[in-house]
Amino acid sequence: MRLMTAAAAMAACLLVPAMASAQATYKRDLPDSLTKMAKISEEAAAKTALKRVKKGTIESVELEREKGTLIYSYDIKQPGKSGAEEVNVNAMTGKVVARVHESAATEKKEAAEEKKPAATGKKKP
Repeated sequence: MRLMTAAAAMAACLLVPAMASAQATYKRDLPDSLTKMAKISEEAAAKTALKRVKKGTIESVELEREKGTLIYSYDIKQPGKSGAEEVNVNAMTGKVVARVHESAATEKKEAAEEKKPAATGKKKP
């Protein structure tokens, strides 16, 4: 009896990490300089964001400063829906600070903007 219980416990220990890492294959943009400042781990923030989007799958996360607040910004895809839900989680408190639906067109425009080189603020002579 004890052998069966130990085997069941061992199997559960092996399955839980496998299930937890199943969602861990999304794109991450987590600069070290900002990660060091965050009080909430990315894993904890991901769980919080996924609670807001039922049956969602994280496509990407970015740790950034937005309006002076350090946030994890998640793009979460829901099956059967176009576009993605953007869920922002405060990296200091762990609270959701925004949730917005982004259409496929909005996502495409955002991706194009991110590929543009940052403006230096210098004018051509």
